[in-house]
Amino acid sequence: MSDIKYLAPGTIEEAVKAMQAAGGKGFVLAGGTDLLVQMRSGAREPQTIVDVKKIPEMTTIEELPGGGFRIGAAVSGAVIGEHKKLVAAFPGVVEAINLIGSKQVQGRASAGGNLCNSSPAADSVPAMVAAGVTVQIAGPNGRREVPVEKFPTAPGRNCLQPGEIVVSLTLPAPAAGSSDAYLRLIPRTEMDIAVVGIGVSLTLKDGTVTAARVGLGAVAPTVLLVEDAAKALVGSKLDDAALEKAAAACRAACKPINDKRGTIEYRTKISGVLLKRAAKIAAQRASGATVGGTH
Repeated sequence: MSDIKYLAPGTIEEAVKAMQAAGGKGFVLAGGTDLLVQMRSGAREPQTIVDVKKIPEMTTIEELPGGGFRIGAAVSGAVIGEHKKLVAAFPGVVEAINLIGSKQVQGRASAGGNLCNSSPAADSVPAMVAAGVTVQIAGPNGRREVPVEKFPTAPGRNCLQPGEIVVSLTLPAPAAGSSDAYLRLIPRTEMDIAVVGIGVSLTLKDGTVTAARVGLGAVAPTVLLVEDAAKALVGSKLDDAALEKAAAACRAACKPINDKRGTIEYRTKISGVLLKRAAKIAAQRASGATVGGTH
C-alpha cells in the first residue's frame, strides 16, 4: 500500500475541499468500522483519508423545533442509544442503529457510515426509510438534501458525487400517536448480517392507522420504500386482512438473491412475517404515545 495522506479538518468546507482535491481517491473516516476492514482486505485503497470527527456538526445530535432531530453523520451508535428523547421518539431507528456490530463496534460505528457503506442489508437504513429521514449532503456545489430511500443506488454504491460528503441525518418531528419498530432475521443470535430487515412507522388515531411507512432491506439491490404495504395499513385497525395485504405487498416488492444466508423463497416469505410483527410492535408503541411521540 502506498503512502496515505491523513487529514482532520475542523469544518465541513475544509472536508469538502479535501475530498475534492483527492480526485476520487479520498475516503471519509467517521468510525472506520467499514473503511479499515476494507483497507485491510484490499477492497479500498485510499490515497487520502479525511477524518471528520473534529467537525462539530458531524459529531453532535441536535433537537429541532417541533420535536425532530438532526444526527451528525459521525455520531456513534452508542451515543445515539443514550439519547433519551431520541429513543422515546424513534425507538425503531435507535434499535436498528444499535444492532450494528458488537458493543465495542457501537462505540465507533455511525449511522452515517452504515448508510454510506450502502449495503442492501444495512440495519439502520430500513428503519430510517420508515421514519422518513432525509440525508444532508455537502459538496463543491453547496448543500442538498436527499430522502434516505433514494441515497443508495446499488450494492456498495450511492448518490454521492465527487467531493461530496454526508453531513447529517434529519428525523422529522413525529406526529402525535406515532411510533416505529425495526426487526431483522439473522442466522445467528447476534452480530450477523440481516437475511431480511424491516422498519415500520405508524401513526394511530383511536386505534386506526392514519399514516404509515415501510422500509424493507436485504431483499433487493437497495433498501426499499414499500408504499403499497403502507397503503394497505392506512385506514385499518391492523386486522388480519390488512396485515396480510401489507405482507403480500412486501413479498411482491422482494427481488432477493440466493446466498449462504437464505434462499429467494425464504427471504420473500420472511419479509411478510416480519412486516406483521413489526407493525404490531409499532402500533403498541404508538398507542401509548402522546404528543411528539414520547411515551
